[in-house]
Amino acid sequence: MLFNKSLKNASSFLQVIMLLFCCLISGFIIAQEEDKEWQNLFNGEDLSGWTTKIHHYETGDNFGDTFRVKDSILQVRYDKYEGDYNDRFGHLYYDTPYSYFHLEMDYRFVGDWYLGAPKHTNLNSGVMFHSQDPRTMLKEQNWPISVEMQFLAEIEKGIERPTGNMCSPGTDIVYNGVKATKHCIKSSSKTYPKGQWVKAELIVLGDSIVKHIINGELVLTYTKPTIGGGPIKGFDPKTKKDGKALTEGFIALQSEGQPLDFKNVRIKNLKGCMNPKAKNYKKYYIKSDEASCEF
Repeated sequence: MLFNKSLKNASSFLQVIMLLFCCLISGFIIAQEEDKEWQNLFNGEDLSGWTTKIHHYETGDNFGDTFRVKDSILQVRYDKYEGDYNDRFGHLYYDTPYSYFHLEMDYRFVGDWYLGAPKHTNLNSGVMFHSQDPRTMLKEQNWPISVEMQFLAEIEKGIERPTGNMCSPGTDIVYNGVKATKHCIKSSSKTYPKGQWVKAELIVLGDSIVKHIINGELVLTYTKPTIGGGPIKGFDPKTKKDGKALTEGFIALQSEGQPLDFKNVRIKNLKGCMNPKAKNYKKYYIKSDEASCEF
């Protein structure tokens, strides 16, 4: 009797172990499949697939090696700059435009702010989206027509400085059902210190809804990005059609006087073939692109 009970307990134990093993394998397979849904935008070796545009310089001129790669980190640096900063705001554009997507990256602020840059740029950077093509920007255009997910870090201990905010150079958005009148809108995020890696995520659904996520927490939501107001100068009037909905555009990492690092820059395209019979059908697509279907 006791022997039979022991066998039964051992059998139950083995069943539990097998069940746990199957769950682990299943979870591993699902994680692998989910990972395939993401595309790395940064190869960890060089700036292939990216284009620079720095204020006062022609498109493609990465002045002062502002954007560079070291130890698989995409760095923003100013050690080769001389003299006054002279508003040399820069952006590094990924060469493919997107409309419906989920973008994520890790960033951290490092080093010393470039003395002479505007004060508001201290521990300040960001990622632009729905941006105009850098090849349409004039040499003296200071900012791209775009929407920015702004990154900030703590300057003074105890003073809140949330990150993952929204700024609108040459654009407008709707916040809480009303067209925003402020250039920047604060998020509800925590304040993070200089030197700490922070994970930022951006979910953009064409010209409908935009969500900012910081370290896994939703911190800001708004809608209807359009071309409009905002502090940009030196642009070609043909590129700024106020009131036009921003349905797609380029993604760009920012430089404006504060050294920082980026890593794990990747994207999940949410627009594609939604026909289950197609070879390139993906169940996670939420915006149909029939022209992309392959049979």
